[in-house]
Amino acid sequence: ILIFPASFRRDDGSFTVSDVPSGSYVLEISSPTYRFQPVRVDITTTGKMRACVVNYIKTSEVIRLPYPLQMRCVGLHSYFIPRETWGWSDFLNPMVLMMVLPLLIILLLPKVFNPSDPEMRQEMEQSMNMLNSNQELPDVSELMTKFFSPPKSHGKTGGGVRGHRGGAPCAS
Repeated sequence: ILIFPASFRRDDGSFTVSDVPSGSYVLEISSPTYRFQPVRVDITTTGKMRACVVNYIKTSEVIRLPYPLQMRCVGLHSYFIPRETWGWSDFLNPMVLMMVLPLLIILLLPKVFNPSDPEMRQEMEQSMNMLNSNQELPDVSELMTKFFSPPKSHGKTGGGVRGHRGGAPCAS
């Protein structure tokens, strides 16, 4: 049942609905600003009326309302979601961790590792010499060049024009 603002509403905001057939109805007030709790109205064939609060979660729970019904505003509609605020847990974002951890390593590694220490310097030189001592190992760039370069043929057995498939030579 729709009640338009100018049709059945009185000046004090009350309204009356008459000649309603028996059955179960849900009374909802639609307002763009305010929220109202829906009310279920049961009308028997004898004309008795029972009103109760609509509970969609616990349907077996019945809270009866006195007659005449007085609809109270539950609250205001909130159409907008408030902006999220910044928190310390935002640092646990993987992108932030990927930027911060290498920066910490770059800043803290020179403090932990002292290159002026003679023992540490000797260990570094030994490890560098071990890497440079194996000159017979192929370089990665050489391997890639050999892999992607076309094979070289050492001698040609057949003499002829390349791309020609036998038969008479082409006359030009």
